[in-house]
Amino acid sequence: MTNQFNDIPETALRWHRSGVGAVLATVVQTWGSAPRPVGSQLAISGEGELAGSVSGGCVEGAVVVEAMDALEDGKSRILEFGVSDDEAFAVGLACGGKIRVLVEPVGPGIPETVLGALVEKRAARAPVAYVVDTQSWARSLVGGGEYAERFTADRSGFEEDGATFVAVHNPPLRLVVVGAVHISQALIPMARMAGYDVLLIDPRSAFATPGRFPGQDIRHDYPDEVLPDYGLDARTGVVTLSHDPKIDDPAVIAALNSDAFYLGCLGSTRTHAKRVTRLKEAGFDAGAIGRIHAPVGLDIGAKSPSEIAISVIAEITQVLRQG
Repeated sequence: MTNQFNDIPETALRWHRSGVGAVLATVVQTWGSAPRPVGSQLAISGEGELAGSVSGGCVEGAVVVEAMDALEDGKSRILEFGVSDDEAFAVGLACGGKIRVLVEPVGPGIPETVLGALVEKRAARAPVAYVVDTQSWARSLVGGGEYAERFTADRSGFEEDGATFVAVHNPPLRLVVVGAVHISQALIPMARMAGYDVLLIDPRSAFATPGRFPGQDIRHDYPDEVLPDYGLDARTGVVTLSHDPKIDDPAVIAALNSDAFYLGCLGSTRTHAKRVTRLKEAGFDAGAIGRIHAPVGLDIGAKSPSEIAISVIAEITQVLRQG
């Protein structure tokens, strides 16, 4: 994943609007074992405050110096750094590499209107690409259609012309888990590690407790009471695990009526056949029902709750990345 969702653009815009000045530094190209992936960002304020990272500490100091110069002269620039083996080892890497960093002062570089529009798109969970021509320094925002492959792969980078840099800003991934069962106890930490914001829904408060799910956002309601306001979109997956149709079915129906990229349902083939019958009676056709992954998870012979959770997160990843 190239451009993990964070508040770096928002922070830079806030600093700029407060009058202290701001610069955005973005990793635009890497070779070898670079410390941070393409799309990683660092915001620098005119007072020397930092947010984010472009190298895990290897070259931040040099980038800050260039950022201050950019605030003075109002010019964008691309820097190139070689990360030595010794520096790489210091940040936990096996070997060194090279990185190129785009440094853009907000205002004279990135227009405030463009950065503001980017921030608005991100707040609305709208996929958007920030595109900069590093020869003319023209900037624009483009929707997901033109760079579909980049959005699917979460891959920022230069186009074939070697001058057009495309920074992909995908909304953060989310996963709705329905049913506070043993599988959920294993699946939720795995999903978090994979970069998902997780919502757990189960009206049975005896099961969905902070003790069983520490630090988890839990809703003690039925899915049809939660999901309309939550908003299922193309960066959200849904997994139903309660094994109770009264709890699972409303989530399944909500997911089928949405752009959710993944819908997986626990249960045997026989259980799913009954689910299919109920969905047909509710008006869903074979095409819609075919979106359901059931039994949930890749067929890896999983037996224990933890093994089933592994198969589920693997299938979610496969669907996300391969469609």
